[in-house]
Amino acid sequence: MNIFQDWPEPIVRVQSLSESNLQAIPNRYVKPLSQRPNLLSENYHTKNNPHTAAIPIIDLGGIYTNDITLQAKTFDEISKACRELGFFQVVNHGMSPQLMERAKEIWREFFHLPMELKNMHANSPKTYEGYGSRLGVEKGAILDWSDYYYLHYQPLSLKDYTKWPSLPLHCRETLEDYCKEMVKLCENLMMILSRNLGLQEDRLQNAFGGKDEAGGCLRVNYYPKCPQPELTLGLSPHSDPGGLTILLPDEHVAGLQVRGSDDAWITVEPAPHALIVNIGDQIQVILQMLSNSVFKSIEHRVIVSPAEERLSLAFFYNPKGNVPIEPLKELVTVDSPALYTSTTYDQYRQFIRTQGPRNKSHIDELRSPR
Repeated sequence: MNIFQDWPEPIVRVQSLSESNLQAIPNRYVKPLSQRPNLLSENYHTKNNPHTAAIPIIDLGGIYTNDITLQAKTFDEISKACRELGFFQVVNHGMSPQLMERAKEIWREFFHLPMELKNMHANSPKTYEGYGSRLGVEKGAILDWSDYYYLHYQPLSLKDYTKWPSLPLHCRETLEDYCKEMVKLCENLMMILSRNLGLQEDRLQNAFGGKDEAGGCLRVNYYPKCPQPELTLGLSPHSDPGGLTILLPDEHVAGLQVRGSDDAWITVEPAPHALIVNIGDQIQVILQMLSNSVFKSIEHRVIVSPAEERLSLAFFYNPKGNVPIEPLKELVTVDSPALYTSTTYDQYRQFIRTQGPRNKSHIDELRSPR
C-alpha cells in the first residue's frame, strides 16, 4: 500500500502568508517553547557579530597542485573538519561565481512568479519533486516557515525535465550546468574522503552504487520574511539523510545554524563565493570506526528574518536507492562491531518522508542493539 497519496491537509504557501502582511503567524508554525530560537542572544541578523562562526574554509586548489606538502595539508584539513564538525566551506571548488549567482537569480525570479504559475509544479508526498511547502505527512504537525522546490538530476532514470520549472526563461539550461558542476565536486569529495580513510579512491563511490547510479538532487529553499521569527524556524533541526550536501548559501542574510559540540547553535557566516559542505547520515553509517562514527552527520537548522527573504540551494549526493547501506566491511572488526543495521536509501528516505525532520532520531533508529 502506498501511504504517499496526498498531503493530509490543504497546502498553504508560506510566501502567500508573508505577503499578506499578517502581524502574527498562524499557530501551525509556532514551535514548542523548547524548540524556538533564542534570537536575542544569537543576534542572528547582524553580519560579523560575535555569535556567528566562520566554519573552516578550505581551499580545494591545494588538492590539484604539484606541491605534495600543500596537497597533504588540504587532505588533513578536510579530514579534521569531517571528524570534528561535519561542516566546512570550500573555495576554488571549480564552479564559477557567475554560474552560482545566475542559479540564485533564476530561483529568486521563480519564487516571485505569480502563484498560479508556481502551483502548476505543485508536488506530492510520493516523490516530493516540484514546488512544495511542507515535509512529512503527519496530520496536524507543526510546520516550518519555508517553501521549496525539489528536483532530481541523476540517475538518468529519475531525471524528468517536465518536473523542472519552465520559467523563468533559460532556467533549465542554467540548472543543468549548475547540477553538472555539483556532481563533479561531489565525486571529487568522495575520492578525498576515501583517501583520508586509507581506502581505495573509488571505495566510497562504489558503496554509493558507482558514478552512474549515485543519486543527485537539488532542493531550493525559500524563506519568506516572518513577522515573528522568534516563534518559528525556517527548517527544523535535522541531519541530512543522504551522503553529502553542498549548499550555496545566501551571503547577505544569515540563517543556517549548526549544533556545536556544547549543544549551542552556531550561526554560520558564509565566505564570499564559497560552498558549504556537510556530511550526511549515509556516510556516517558507512564510515564507522572503533567505537564511534569516524565522520558524523551534524544537526543543523534554519532561522528566519523579519525584514528580508532568504534563498539557498542545497545539492544532495546520495547512494543508489536499492543499494544496501551498512558499515564498510573493512571498518568492522571484532573489537569494532557494526554500529548500524543494514538498510537501503529508499527505505531510509521513506521513513523520513513519513515523519519530516526530527533531529537525529532517524539515524538512531538504525543503531544495532549492543
